[in-house]
Amino acid sequence: MAARQSAGILLFRLDPDGPRVLLVHPGGPFWARKDEGAWSIPKGEYEPGADPRAAALREFEEELGRPLAPADAARLIDLGTVRQPGGKLVTAWAARGELDPETVISNTFEIEWPPRSGRLRQFPEIDRAAWFTIEEARVKLLRGQLPLLDALLVRLSQVPDE
Repeated sequence: MAARQSAGILLFRLDPDGPRVLLVHPGGPFWARKDEGAWSIPKGEYEPGADPRAAALREFEEELGRPLAPADAARLIDLGTVRQPGGKLVTAWAARGELDPETVISNTFEIEWPPRSGRLRQFPEIDRAAWFTIEEARVKLLRGQLPLLDALLVRLSQVPDE
């Protein structure tokens, strides 16, 4: 069986004290009390044969409630693919941009909650977003996505400032 595949976008900005990245916290009851090691880049699954870049842009919009600005989408930086501990492959791009985390409006998903209760409840796919320094992000981010931070730093060291 082929590994599940996700694609996402790591939004970053360059502050005077260094780069900051936008991470999202998953919604729903399983993640409600988890913080360190629970955050993610905005991402989502896509079907085999689908365009991962298109999936990353779609998921960014679905999870954050707004599309990536066209100028930012045109300058995506390839961060490669990482394998998370559960086996899922995550293909990611970075984009320089701005977003106010307070304005995020996520799509929702439905699950039976509490388990075996027969009641379906809706939860936001992400319940919050926040900007973090790279050091802070290393604590917050899911372990399997940590190499994306290193890939971003390498790519930023190769590109002159705009």
